Amino acid sequence: MDYIAHIRESDGQIQSVEEHLLGVKELAESYGAKIGVKHIAGLAGMLHDMGKYTNVFKDYILQAVQNPNSPPKRGSVDHSTAGGKLLYELLHTGPTNRYPWILAEVVGNAIISHHSYLHDFLNQTLESDYLHRVRDKDLNKEGEYDRAKRCLFEKVISEPELQRYIDEAARELKAYLEWNAPEIGLEGKLMFLTKFVFSALIDADRTNTRLFEANQSHEPELNHTSLFHDYYDKLMLKMNNLQASASASTSINLLRAAMSERCDSFADKPSGIYTLSIPTGGGKTLASFRYALKHAKQYAKKHIIYIVPFTTIIEQNAEELRKIINDEANLLEHHSNVIDDSNDDDEDSDGMMNKQQKLKLAKDNWDSPIIFTTMVQFLNVFYAKGSRNIRRLHNLSEAVIIFDEVQKIPTSCVSLFNYALNFLKAYCHSSLILCTATQPALNNVEHKLVINKDAEIIDNLDHVIEAFKRVEIIDRATDESFDNDKLAVFVMEQINELQSVLVILNTKSVVKGLYAKLPTDDIPVYHLSTSMCAAHRNRILSKVKDHLKHSEKVICISTQLIEAGVDISFDCVIRSLAGLDSVAQAAGRCNRHGKSAIQQVYVIDHEEENLKYLKEIKVGKEVAKRILIDLRRDGVAHGGHILSVQAMQRYFQSYYAEFSTSLNYRVNSLKKNMIELLTENRRKIDSYHVSYFVQNKKQDLPLFNVNSYRTAADHFHVIDDRTTSVIVPYGSEGKDIISRLNGDETIEDLSKLLKKAQQYTINLFRYELDQLDQNGGLVSLLDGKVFALTEGAYSEEFGLNLENDGRFDLSIY
Repeated sequence: MDYIAHIRESDGQIQSVEEHLLGVKELAESYGAKIGVKHIAGLAGMLHDMGKYTNVFKDYILQAVQNPNSPPKRGSVDHSTAGGKLLYELLHTGPTNRYPWILAEVVGNAIISHHSYLHDFLNQTLESDYLHRVRDKDLNKEGEYDRAKRCLFEKVISEPELQRYIDEAARELKAYLEWNAPEIGLEGKLMFLTKFVFSALIDADRTNTRLFEANQSHEPELNHTSLFHDYYDKLMLKMNNLQASASASTSINLLRAAMSERCDSFADKPSGIYTLSIPTGGGKTLASFRYALKHAKQYAKKHIIYIVPFTTIIEQNAEELRKIINDEANLLEHHSNVIDDSNDDDEDSDGMMNKQQKLKLAKDNWDSPIIFTTMVQFLNVFYAKGSRNIRRLHNLSEAVIIFDEVQKIPTSCVSLFNYALNFLKAYCHSSLILCTATQPALNNVEHKLVINKDAEIIDNLDHVIEAFKRVEIIDRATDESFDNDKLAVFVMEQINELQSVLVILNTKSVVKGLYAKLPTDDIPVYHLSTSMCAAHRNRILSKVKDHLKHSEKVICISTQLIEAGVDISFDCVIRSLAGLDSVAQAAGRCNRHGKSAIQQVYVIDHEEENLKYLKEIKVGKEVAKRILIDLRRDGVAHGGHILSVQAMQRYFQSYYAEFSTSLNYRVNSLKKNMIELLTENRRKIDSYHVSYFVQNKKQDLPLFNVNSYRTAADHFHVIDDRTTSVIVPYGSEGKDIISRLNGDETIEDLSKLLKKAQQYTINLFRYELDQLDQNGGLVSLLDGKVFALTEGAYSEEFGLNLENDGRFDLSIY
């Protein structure tokens, strides 16, 4: 009898369970081999759908396909537990045995979770969700579990062959755990291994299913080394053309060329964690890309990944590199998750094809050679709930990863960030570059980042910073304050004397308020904020740059999104006081190319900004103000300059000290932090395991791993107030995306649409979603998995319009 894994939508063709299991095993092995766990990952792939070898699942899938409008009752069939249960029976019964037990736990958890998210080994109620599934749940009604085992051994792998395969996996596990990485610790090693195997399984399962649905036998392979050789040659042609230009001999451009050369030679060093402290305006995008390409082609890397703090940096930097490599297909911009799958459990719809399954299978796994994404998305890969996030984890191995403006890591995530990078360095053969003009003190916190010795790529850093000095920072924050009326007058005074003024303020409401107060009759005034989608912001920036290019007067009012990674230069910058790193980045938008004499950057204290819910900006502002006061009293304090290396070191030390109790991501409702939930030692006095031990009359929980992966993921949000991505009807392209997502697209077309939609999304807080839902400004697409705004809820001037009182055109919905 043939048992069914999937039924193809287009022609009703059946994929047998053994075809699927062996196909997923092969893919998972290739992903696991990247960190030396080929057989561990392959074991997960080979057993994950073993529970489909049952009559009850076969009847279920046939009934679901034949009656799509009235599918069987949800929860009536469990096919994901069987593989985990088999491993538990084979390896985890009898006396304690370290490696077999751990192997059963790591692989078994991945298997039972592959339609949702990893289970807790022990949770806050002192229950083991893992044991409830693999030990306690009865799967053998009418002999179905025994039948599944017989089919597995007859059709996929014999018992002796399975035992030999398990022995190989156990050897890999021993080598993995014995690897010298004390900064990660045993529990950390187990946590990352479980997540990596889970990632490999999720991606292998979805890739195999997508290929079957598309009637393809395999994924075409890229020759990454050849590709990166080609990109490197194109970059060097660009660099040579720059050096041959008339402006190449200016002092700024000579410094840029020297630092680019330094990055090229440094790329010969083995992979590790390094720092690249090029001053703002020093050409770090091209210099870091030169390092990445040279290192990737010499050390056979598969991906170059840029991690940035703001989506605006994605847009500009990706476009700059796209023009150089001239290869749209191999560069991915990933701004946010258009689809929210954090609470999905899609086991009931596995095997048949509906909108939810098409979304799940859409290619979204970061397998592109060059990827631009945000720090939020990077941290979500490791720690957030939802299989779409963790699916990408294995593709962070064998990579060059450049963390642009790394000082912008949210303070609550500092320890989690350090843990992730230490794992990538120790196990994943990736080279990690911390790229910023203002290096944070990540090796001076409790859970340190293990940066390589002699890690700084740039020689003689103090001299380089001094050589790049193009602006004077003028303190207007310690002795006075501004409101929007006073600031509007000051802006007009500056524009009467100069050609261009940029104002950067800390909140969207104050930006909008100042914009409204400035006259626009004679001088164009532009507004920028994250209430606009990427495509909208790019259009505004293009207009601003056009004015600057033609030496026309222009004023731009923006939130901090413009102060990092946007190649733009104004005659004057006014920055509302925030952290010193923000002041430095704002200064980088003034006289950027050194074409004028020293220009002014004014730092002001804006009294109308409400920073009550913006603690990091508030604390950064307070610490920066103390350093400004020190400098006003003593001109040689902190290196004698607000942007000196000494001032930055003092700033970050003081800043992290203010957040010392928050760096491990505190979960107040559980009275624990995220590091404890993920990696806590079972013998720690206030651990869940010690509580279990006491409650159960000094009986140990019969597991090596006792940590709480799902509970941690439930509580993890990079930004405290969780946001939801929403597609906006900006321009004809945005409207077309919304219209097509409301139709019936193929998996391939959905993949392309979701990639394109990245340029047309904004992120909304819960209260904003609720308000739009109440006033009709929000529509749901694809069975509620994707949200979009109506036209009345999006303004050409400001972007998001919460009142939803603009003009309507409902035809696209």
